[in-house]
Amino acid sequence: MPDFCGIELAHPVINASGTYDAIAARQVFGDEVLADFPFSAFVSKTITPEPRAGNEPRRIWETPAGMINSIGLPNKGLEGFLAEDLPRLAELPVPLIVSVMATNREDFARMVTGVAERDEVAAIELNVSCPNVHSGLIVGEQPTETEALLEALRPLTEKPLIVKLTPNVAAPEAVALAAEEGGADAVSLINTLKASAIDPADDEPAIAAGHGGLSGPAVRPIALQQLRAVRAAVDVPLVGMGGISTVADAAEFIAAGAALVAVGTESFRDPKAGARVAKGLETALSRMQSRVQALHLD
Repeated sequence: MPDFCGIELAHPVINASGTYDAIAARQVFGDEVLADFPFSAFVSKTITPEPRAGNEPRRIWETPAGMINSIGLPNKGLEGFLAEDLPRLAELPVPLIVSVMATNREDFARMVTGVAERDEVAAIELNVSCPNVHSGLIVGEQPTETEALLEALRPLTEKPLIVKLTPNVAAPEAVALAAEEGGADAVSLINTLKASAIDPADDEPAIAAGHGGLSGPAVRPIALQQLRAVRAAVDVPLVGMGGISTVADAAEFIAAGAALVAVGTESFRDPKAGARVAKGLETALSRMQSRVQALHLD
């Protein structure tokens, strides 16, 4: 039973934020979802200080070995989340990690304070992919911005703070190190890669926003490379994600240094993918450990 930042989990498979709607799943399938929940912890969709409607359709475009999405973070805002969604998510049979995003340190502080004071919340994920309105810089692309944000937020709560890294930088390990030095308890990676597509039916952008984020098996080799680089740079636990579809995929990420793995895009195709991966992962990890021990004996 893995221990992640002091949180005991039944197995090392969680969801990637925004890829599994636990509230909608329960509305459709009833309490069966609770009895056979596919993840050992649940990461909420990212919430922002104020409500957001999200981007205009078309928001999703399928690509070979993946998909591009530009959903636009539709959510009820902090107050709406606390009043409406949190009570329902608190009924899940696993620890709850709430993902938050803001465009300045003051709003990030309001988000962290508002979420952290709720007993239902086990940890907070910081989605740092948005520009800082004061500097104009993407927080998660600039080590100095990332470290300054963590230094501002760390005193606000003793609950674990997980920084979700963007892959759209030359050296994600530098950003991860800055997060660690600022006080982050863990780092998760990767988020989606910047991508575009053209609809051959009209030669117009396939996504209404013009571009979006690529996810799915196509990004897995990139995610593994960045995870290995970050693992070599920091000591905090890592959550690995990016194209995990099978038990073998998940085992690769753990071999590369992840403490936990997150299933994302695969859940759109198979809502029980998390459970399927978790079920086979214990055996795969046992075999991996046996191989390591055999090598040491030799």
